[in-house]
Formats: sequence, C-alpha cells, structure tokens
Amino acid sequence: MAQAGVETIINGRDEALLEQTARHISERAGAKVTPVVADIATPEGQRTLLAACPEPDILINNNGGPPFRDFRELDRNAMMDGLTMNMIAAIELIQKVIDPMAARGFGRIVNITSISVRMPVAGLDLSSGARAGLTAFVGGVARSVAGRNVTINNLLPGYFDTDRMRSGFAADATRLGSTPDEVSVQRSAMIPAKRFGTPDEFGQTCAFLCSQHAGYITGQSLLLDGGLYRGTF
Repeated sequence: MAQAGVETIINGRDEALLEQTARHISERAGAKVTPVVADIATPEGQRTLLAACPEPDILINNNGGPPFRDFRELDRNAMMDGLTMNMIAAIELIQKVIDPMAARGFGRIVNITSISVRMPVAGLDLSSGARAGLTAFVGGVARSVAGRNVTINNLLPGYFDTDRMRSGFAADATRLGSTPDEVSVQRSAMIPAKRFGTPDEFGQTCAFLCSQHAGYITGQSLLLDGGLYRGTF
C-alpha cells in the first residue's frame, strides 16, 4: 500500500515493534506511515485508531487468531475472545467507516482471514469458525454498497513465510517430537507450488484489491495458497 503512494496508518499493541515496522515501511516505500498503538478489540482502541484517520478510504482488517487448542478446552470466555478478535472487531470497524466511504463514492475493505475458512484445521476451530462467520456476515453487506463503488473482499492465506508461521512450526515440532526444519520441509512438500508464499506477493495482491482497478470485484474470498486447497470452487 505504501509503495503505491497510500498514506498508511498501521495498528498494533506492541509499541516498540509497531514503531520499528512503521520506520521500515516508510524507509522502503518513501511514504508517510503513522503507527497507532491501540487494542482494537475494545471500543476505546477503535476510537484511538479512527482519531488518527477519521474517514479512511481503505480498511484492512488483519488479526492473529487464537492459539492452537483442542476444542474441548475452550471455555465460554475463550470463545468470546476469539469471536471478538477475528469477527466482531472487524465488523465494528466496518460499521464505522462504510457510510462515509459510500458517501464519497470510493471505498475498499479487505478482511484477511485464512485458508482454514475453506480447509478447517483441528485445533484451530475457534479461529476457523470466527473467520468463516466474518466471511458470511460481509457477503450481504458487500452487495449493499457495491453500487457506491465500495468493495468488500476477503484474502485467505495459506502458508506464508513469516515469523508467525515459523513459530507455529516450532510448536508443531515440539508436539510431534520433530524439528522445526523437518516440519517446514514436510509442509512445503504438501503445497503444489512446492514453496511458501512471500509477504511481498501477498501485499501486492491486497494492494490490487484496494486499487481503482478492482472495483468490479466484491464479495469474494481469494485463496493465496500455492494450490494447497484442492477444490474447483
């Protein structure tokens, strides 16, 4: 987004990491990047974020999911937290920005969900369920604002070479009595492309969906998985 010249506001809860990320993006892209420290799962955090950018033209919802956990261990509080993180907070932000977008005649909303919406993974049931709920929720909303040049789409990543993925491999290795490198080789062999995705190619795809050239794409869930999901639809 920043490389395309977009004035970008990024959000997170770790101030040091957020500041570092903003500097990195700004230096690489030569664009203005504003970090906003806030917990957007709370009304106060959402107000803080929107105070920095009251009427955004683009909203990208991206949140880490609940950790790997057997569904039998999930109590009500854990389930409510998972729904808030991966469904409710995104919907609340959409509620706050969508009408001004429609009034201006331009808006792009992208929800970054997961391949697990199509291919549920045991142990990530709460994440899969909440993200699938968000996908269904915005399906009708997307059609209601399409005539005002506002689009809502979902990106469903598979395996991407990030710190989060690598930390997951380390946890799997411990659970399986293996090593992170062995898990990495096993996972990449499962993917028809025979490699993991890169953050850059994911970002470029997201930027395209947010551009003026993607105005005829809305209500869609786009898999970026190297062919891992073996379905026609």
